[in-house]
Amino acid sequence: MEDDRIVELFFARDQQALRETQSKYSRYLQAIAYRVLGSREDSEECVNDALLSAWNAIPPKRPTVFRMFLAKLTRNHAINRRKAQNAAKRGGGEAMLAIEELEECVAGTHDTEDSAMTEELQRAINAFVKSLPERERDIFLQRYFFVKDVKEIAREYGISGSNAGVILSRTRAKLKEYLTKEQLM
Repeated sequence: MEDDRIVELFFARDQQALRETQSKYSRYLQAIAYRVLGSREDSEECVNDALLSAWNAIPPKRPTVFRMFLAKLTRNHAINRRKAQNAAKRGGGEAMLAIEELEECVAGTHDTEDSAMTEELQRAINAFVKSLPERERDIFLQRYFFVKDVKEIAREYGISGSNAGVILSRTRAKLKEYLTKEQLM
């Protein structure tokens, strides 16, 4: 079923929307959650939580790219679950490392309760990412949206792990500079 039709089912509050979404996207969403959590059971729960969040968000929200909307919901649930699991201890693998890497660019903004500031920051980051050259943008998104390991990204792009790390480090520095220039840091 086409995504537009699935979204219309959400707007009609037809539970078939959830079945169609799960049928079409569950493997994709579980892969995203698994990269963050490393647990099949936790990944399945995150996908279920993401589907519930989609049900609660649509309507009134009408996602422009349904697949990415679901990916973002899943990733956020997985990251929150991972943070909760590691609340008592520091570290926790690739997902926490990726989050910590980005926190140096947006320090102090992720705890804000000012939703306008959060939305402005989100718009600025989206604009920054769109302005990147394609390869740099893809590597950045693979790491910080899809939470892939740097070595895995390096293999996919045919570069060394240290080269991928340098690209990511330089991109984070550019992001920090961009956010400072936009007065969001």
